Amino acid sequence: MASNAEPRDDSSGATSPTSPPSSNPPSRQGHRHTPSHPSHLRQAHMPPESPDDSRKDKDLAADGVEPQDHATTDIDSDATQQQGTTDEPSEAVDARTRLLENYDSFKTRPRYQHGYGSFASSHTGTETGSFEQARGAFHRPSLGGRQPTDTHMGSAGLVENYVPDSVTDGLLGKPKKTGTTHWLAQRAGIKHERLMYIFYYLPFTNWIRQYRWKFFQGDFIAALTMASFYIPMALSYAANLSHMPPINGLYAFVFNPFFYALLGTCPQMVVGPEAAGSLLVGSVVTEAIKAGHFKDDDGMKAGQVGGMVTGLAGAIILIAGILRLGFLDSVLSRPFLRGFISSIGLVIFVNQLVPEMGLDKWAAKSEKAHGSPLESLIFIFEDIDKAHKLTCAVSFGSVAIILVLRELKRRLQPVQKLGWVVYIPDRFIIVVLSAVFAWRFKWEEKGVDLIGDIRPPEGVRLFEPHFPFDQHNFKHVSDAFETAFIVALLGFFESCVAAKSLGSGKVKVNTVEKKHKDGTVEEVEEADGIRGMVVSSNRELVALGVANVIGGFFMAIPAFGGYGRSKVNSSTGGKTPMSSILLSAFTLLCVFFLLPYFYFIPKGVLSAMITVVSISLLEEAPHDIYFFWKIGGYIELFLMLLVFLTTFFWSLRGGIIVGIIFSLIRLLKHSTRPRIQILGRIPGTNEFENAEMLSQDGNVELIPHCLIVKIPEPLTFANTGSLKHRLKRLEDHGTNYAHPALPSVRSKEHNQNVIFDIHGVTDLDYAAAQVLSEIVSDYIENGTVVFFCRIPSKKSKVWLLMERSGIVETCGGEGKFFKNVEQALRATEKNGTFFEFSQGFAGDGDGDGDGDGDGDGDGDGDDGEMAGGEESGSSSQTTDVESGSGFGRRRRRLSRREVET
Repeated sequence: MASNAEPRDDSSGATSPTSPPSSNPPSRQGHRHTPSHPSHLRQAHMPPESPDDSRKDKDLAADGVEPQDHATTDIDSDATQQQGTTDEPSEAVDARTRLLENYDSFKTRPRYQHGYGSFASSHTGTETGSFEQARGAFHRPSLGGRQPTDTHMGSAGLVENYVPDSVTDGLLGKPKKTGTTHWLAQRAGIKHERLMYIFYYLPFTNWIRQYRWKFFQGDFIAALTMASFYIPMALSYAANLSHMPPINGLYAFVFNPFFYALLGTCPQMVVGPEAAGSLLVGSVVTEAIKAGHFKDDDGMKAGQVGGMVTGLAGAIILIAGILRLGFLDSVLSRPFLRGFISSIGLVIFVNQLVPEMGLDKWAAKSEKAHGSPLESLIFIFEDIDKAHKLTCAVSFGSVAIILVLRELKRRLQPVQKLGWVVYIPDRFIIVVLSAVFAWRFKWEEKGVDLIGDIRPPEGVRLFEPHFPFDQHNFKHVSDAFETAFIVALLGFFESCVAAKSLGSGKVKVNTVEKKHKDGTVEEVEEADGIRGMVVSSNRELVALGVANVIGGFFMAIPAFGGYGRSKVNSSTGGKTPMSSILLSAFTLLCVFFLLPYFYFIPKGVLSAMITVVSISLLEEAPHDIYFFWKIGGYIELFLMLLVFLTTFFWSLRGGIIVGIIFSLIRLLKHSTRPRIQILGRIPGTNEFENAEMLSQDGNVELIPHCLIVKIPEPLTFANTGSLKHRLKRLEDHGTNYAHPALPSVRSKEHNQNVIFDIHGVTDLDYAAAQVLSEIVSDYIENGTVVFFCRIPSKKSKVWLLMERSGIVETCGGEGKFFKNVEQALRATEKNGTFFEFSQGFAGDGDGDGDGDGDGDGDGDGDDGEMAGGEESGSSSQTTDVESGSGFGRRRRRLSRREVET
């Protein structure tokens, strides 16, 4: 802060603040030194230099310093007046100057500040000492803001301005509101916290406020493009994969995208029916037909069973979202998913050969056609002579045309002037042309199967809701629940992959000038998309669950987010969830007005589009197979092969079950194995690393008479079952990689002290606390001294459980708990077991522990002798003399022969 005092020239020889210090300073009274840095705090307590030269109260109040009224104080006014002359500024710095400069911040600074917020204290306490010495320290992590520096405010004002509202409300008698979110919201100036939560949990209320008409053109084009691509696909999924009426596939595009747009967190993701989910629904419908519950041509019953699977899948996802189980998207491994998706591609490819070859009538009379993919292939080869030639030509010709056009798009898209070809709806054009040809050349009379009338089943009105969990459908629940769970899991995983890939969209913010009616111009920020929407797995579960539960009421097939469909939406101009709402509107118009025109679409053409999808699923497998083979991931390759072969020879459901069981076994094996490590010191440093990894390279020193064990993870009932066994391996062999059949090769003398580094133990449950207590008790009974270091916090659940379980008392009190491994090693000297090795540990790099930096206590700091006059250079030991700082700067290092013995 700059001073308002004018430069003065008085008889005392004082100069201006900018003048250099006088070579002959006058006699000093009162202050011995005036710092060169101006300060309102000092000027508030210093006497005025003239009656007209004084700071106004308002100037002091502007800086938060209350004026001093000496008439109202208990101190005699004479004591407040400075006698004699004041000192001129000096550039010299002494202890008093530093005290004055730091006076502001010391009074309000926490004793221990670890820099979790926007500022960090340099006053961190002592470097050494046990955990017991710091028990009185109180630390409140800062969450942002400026560190308070003014100490002349009133106590209430100080607390009210610099302490969080959640604390001041209680101190000052105000209504107490706890919670970090509430405090941060107040600091950010958010007045309506309820609206904040509404915008978060109902994303529609957030993005609709930001919607601009300039977004509508891109959303309209994207929705129209997706409708031309995926409405024929929805008909194919329902008719050929789910074995349901084709209109049920359109229902999935009417309801699910609309409700996801209201509740979803990814603006550019579009939900719709997928091949995997549709195929799984079809397996339940087929099982019900085989069991004789209804006939193959009963569309009403097939729709009810399919709607029940969709409703169950939605209910499972919705409950998982309410329970905040969004982390489950990481449970299934990539190899399992790749094997499963590849097997789905194979199943779809084989199943679509039947309608593509015109063998539907023969398949209805054969049980093999509805069995495993292997049985379906056997049926096709046995009845290949019965295939319809025109149907084969139309179907396989459509497959060839779609594949050729897809490859042309892939090659022409990078060309600068031909990038527009990617937006050509080739599949929609093929569907329209095939319908025109079927009508013009009367393919139906020539034996080509057409899709026919697309209407609701007999006895069901358009958009008539049916409760999916009706008691008449309970007989299908046992078969449907397992499939619905798998549908939910796969659909959620695919949706999360798409949502995380797309994120919240790349939103660009531009600054533009906005002209008001009064002629003023204001610069405002305009975004080309929706801002403030963060992808959340839990809210994605809720959105997808609500959409599928509502879809289940209308007997729609399951619908989830797809990366390919969402990428088409993004690349064609869709920027907001309005494109999903428009897609639902276009599908609704199609249901009401365009269904009669779908009559002449050949079933083989719809099967051809699904065959192309199955080929794309199989195309991705070779890359993953090559990658895992290259890096030696043979277990991953085995899992992929296991799922694929089980699906091919058994069934799709069997492949899923086997894959999930195998994945869960691997996950449980990994989570129940404690990853403890034995630590050693890197020579010449204070760093301790995993001795099992570095001992073979000679880059680590094992500490004699000490077993340093690091536990780098939370301890729970799952990973403490084999903790005793693994600690026993470390005691006997010094590593966990040795086979249990190997006899003990580590001397018991090296286990006299056990130091547990538990910095990674951020959580400890009750069962694990019992096991740890038993381990410590066993060590103490055998005469081993146990130390703990680097406890996360004395206020944490870990410390409280260690106190309640008796671990602290069994070890010998809080004196056995230290801040780091170094302090614990110094504590072992008291037992006489570590004294000879740790001569260089006691001081700051010296050999005798007095901290003076020399080895013999003479203070010269330049000799290399150890305390006690030990000589170096013998055959059994070496002496290192190092000039670097840190403990062990002069140390006695054991030779390899002594370490081995």
